[in-house]
Amino acid sequence: MYRASYQKGFLTILYSVGSSPLDKWSTYTKNGYIKRIYDEDIKSLVLEIMGSNVSTTFIHCPSDCKAELGIKLPFLVLLIKNMHKYFCFEVKIQDDQRFMRRFRVSNFQSKTSVKPFCTAMPMGMSPGWNQIQFNLADFTRRAYGSNYLETVSLQVHANVRIRRVYFTDKLYTEAELPNDYKLLGKPKDLKKEKQFKAPPTARPPSPLNTGRVESKTKIEEAAVPQETETEMDMGAPEVKIATAPDVSETEAAPVVSEEPPAQTEPTEDAYYY
Repeated sequence: MYRASYQKGFLTILYSVGSSPLDKWSTYTKNGYIKRIYDEDIKSLVLEIMGSNVSTTFIHCPSDCKAELGIKLPFLVLLIKNMHKYFCFEVKIQDDQRFMRRFRVSNFQSKTSVKPFCTAMPMGMSPGWNQIQFNLADFTRRAYGSNYLETVSLQVHANVRIRRVYFTDKLYTEAELPNDYKLLGKPKDLKKEKQFKAPPTARPPSPLNTGRVESKTKIEEAAVPQETETEMDMGAPEVKIATAPDVSETEAAPVVSEEPPAQTEPTEDAYYY
């Protein structure tokens, strides 16, 4: 899809304010909905994905499931809002061993595991709007001992609000970001936000041990991966919370315990289509 395109700087695959935000995406809904609404916190149109089961309501890019994105930029960034419900996203990549790997990040998983073709990890988000920064090259190297080549596809599941999803060639500072790539919204209730605010400079738990210390154990490369499940100590997606007027870096908050009674806890097998 983008393999033949010039890739440098910012490459947006979803922008909620555009005329056709889901032009490159396919949608799947069951006991839920996907629609564009106005968010009061950031004073902007956003895409809302809501459902009673995260595995049955989601969007997928590219729209043709047989097609491939072919994006070589190593950083995935999502500007999303914490809805205090189950949420996950999944990115499929190809490495230099020509294997397809999946990275699944969710706020309902209690531990991190690495399997030959899928790495699943927990993620905490602060209340309100967050900026999720996902270093695909670093995760691929730590989990599988191989090099990241390109992103094949991306799925974003319920329950979440999305402002923008894009790829970059590096992590840019707040001053380097264009205005449209920043979250400048002010939360409605700052006192309530501060109650949940965690100390700065921390990252969500990660593969093998869910600790913050990098594992020095490198997974041995093999011609064919073995069907064994492992836990790894890797980095995790960096989470930033939107404040006024800047986006300040905060520690990933623990998974919020406010779970809607109507939700069904997803199972791992539910994500394979």
